[in-house]
Amino acid sequence: MSHSNRNRRQVRLSRALGVPLTPKAARYFEVRPYPPGEHGRARRRTESEYSLGLRQKQLLRAQYGIREAQLRNTFEEARRSQGRTGDVLIELLEMRLDALVLRSGLARTIAQARQLVVHRHILVDGQRVDRPSYRVSPGQIISVHAKSAQTTPFQVAAAGAHRDVLPTLPGYLEVQLADLKVRLARRPTREEVPVTCEVSRVVEFYAR
Repeated sequence: MSHSNRNRRQVRLSRALGVPLTPKAARYFEVRPYPPGEHGRARRRTESEYSLGLRQKQLLRAQYGIREAQLRNTFEEARRSQGRTGDVLIELLEMRLDALVLRSGLARTIAQARQLVVHRHILVDGQRVDRPSYRVSPGQIISVHAKSAQTTPFQVAAAGAHRDVLPTLPGYLEVQLADLKVRLARRPTREEVPVTCEVSRVVEFYAR
């Protein structure tokens, strides 16, 4: 899929879900704050509990850019863990390597963050990691390979160019952006994670 087609797809998905998934989608929302299609401006009919849960699940998947199987597996892990299932689900998703690359400002979108990881530009504790789903543990350090750090995308990131379109840096990250280094100081809490989702509906959807 070309870059322009991917952008259009993300904009359309953003409008359908009601949340901008990329900076470009956020600009479109200013002009067209309604769903796509000829009936986009029409008032939505009353939705069932199932459809409301489905929408929230799709919204959560889209914000992390993950497949259905990945979300369901993480949910099952969260359900087996101590604590509220919904809160644990978000915390586990947030400790994904691609999510932290985005949240720190090393990337502008979750798609770009995943690409940086897959292309082996990202290190964890000095070792290359090419799995976006890799779960970072508290205390581990995310950095950029020395050769990659000299390239334009990372020089742009080091200058802080992505911070203007990203949420406020969460307290669980220690970031030295100029040095392209990030440390996961501790496990995130649900309240700190800048994700828009009624996670209780996701839990209810999967618990059916």
